[in-house]
Amino acid sequence: MADPKGFLTTGREVAQTRPVDERVKDWNEVYVPGSLLPIISKQAGRCMDCGIPFCHQGCPLGNLIPEWNDYAYREDWTAASERLHATNNFPEFTGRLCPAPCESACVLGINQPAVTIKNVEVSIIDQAWDRGDVTPQPPERLSGKTVAVIGSGPAGLAAAQQLTRAGHTVAVYERADRIGGLLRYGIPEFKMEKSHINRRIEQMRAEGTKFRTEVEVGKDVDAAKLRRRYDAVVIAAGATVSRDLPVPGRELNGVHFAMEYLPLANKVQEGDLTVSPITAEGKHVVVIGGGDTGADCVGTAHRQGALSVTQLEIMPRPGEDRNANQPWPTFPMLYKVTSAHEEGGDRIYSVSTTHFEGDEEGNVQSLHLIEVEFTDGKLEQKPGTERTIPAQLVTLAMGFTGTDQANGLVQQFGLDLDGRGNIARDNDYATNVGGVFVAGDAGRGQSLIVWAIAEGRSAARGVDRFLTGASALPSPIRPTDRSVMV
Repeated sequence: MADPKGFLTTGREVAQTRPVDERVKDWNEVYVPGSLLPIISKQAGRCMDCGIPFCHQGCPLGNLIPEWNDYAYREDWTAASERLHATNNFPEFTGRLCPAPCESACVLGINQPAVTIKNVEVSIIDQAWDRGDVTPQPPERLSGKTVAVIGSGPAGLAAAQQLTRAGHTVAVYERADRIGGLLRYGIPEFKMEKSHINRRIEQMRAEGTKFRTEVEVGKDVDAAKLRRRYDAVVIAAGATVSRDLPVPGRELNGVHFAMEYLPLANKVQEGDLTVSPITAEGKHVVVIGGGDTGADCVGTAHRQGALSVTQLEIMPRPGEDRNANQPWPTFPMLYKVTSAHEEGGDRIYSVSTTHFEGDEEGNVQSLHLIEVEFTDGKLEQKPGTERTIPAQLVTLAMGFTGTDQANGLVQQFGLDLDGRGNIARDNDYATNVGGVFVAGDAGRGQSLIVWAIAEGRSAARGVDRFLTGASALPSPIRPTDRSVMV
């Protein structure tokens, strides 16, 4: 263990963020560079000798958290990195983007602030990159088997890296112009700078993984032909169909899905565009949806110079403490203030949008909403609570409903779907089509980045067993975990 008395003598301290008036003027990550290193050893020392580390269960990847906490406490960064990478291909992604269900399961968190597991994780991996501890790990020999991975988000990249290291020849197909999926174009730069993706891609190239960008399987390449070309296929195309809001005025100019809005802002940062075609500059912005994607829209609107930003959520405001029906060590629904919310704007809970109004040129100008409440388990509108707020830009960030079937991928492979519209698979992540596997949101439904990486690693084991009859690759997800959503 780390410091035997650390949890008694050291209080929780998290990474410092840059001042709001400074960070909203740029797109760099919000945290003060290097602010974690002076405090992180003591923070890692708060990890207890708890007997049963429930953080292992809280993390879908099964991260060996007490072990790398101990190494971080002792400032043995090389050993800490080795233990971290034993279960997680991309800790620099999860250390920045994961909502940290491991911290919700921390034993210390029963009656004290939990260990800053996420901050320790990102400190270890940043140190590993700076020290040169992260190097390519090419296979010792090739199997002669070929695998196509469709999609380059966290699930696809994890599966591709595991299968490449197992000796298979892997090609990743991505319909966008750059590798990374939602990591590249869904996550704003201020949450994770894309240099972190770029250096992982270079590591994977050096290991032997091939990448094919601007190729959409189902449109540019026939899925059935792809199956005949490769010994196995992993579908990791995500759940990219955005949930719509079918109310009057939805057709007005200025009402966009979040995933129409956010990628354009990222393309500006990539240098592809000078100015985004969809910008919040000088506009009253309304974000519909209270989750992380909505918060990303809020932060992006601040940086583009919005006049005002209002975020709407149909559910009631969560509490700041656990409800009785969300006991430790489950992942609770709590009121969360992200860095984007710190930067300003209003948040309105328990409201539903009834319609939009526009001007004579068809541009949205206002949004009409009404308060709602749960009555006998049903969401009901409250008469007399209607109001109107200004809105010249509206982003719909209400989640995703499933895998895109418009491109023909599902039909061309002949894949079965489950009751929720996701691609059906068995406990080895195999679909009804021989040699075709599915990982991540495409099979699971919309979920967290840690689940995506865990599913990619688990699916890689299933593919490896299919190709060779056995596999030494780890599988962090047990069959009993498959239906658990965090």
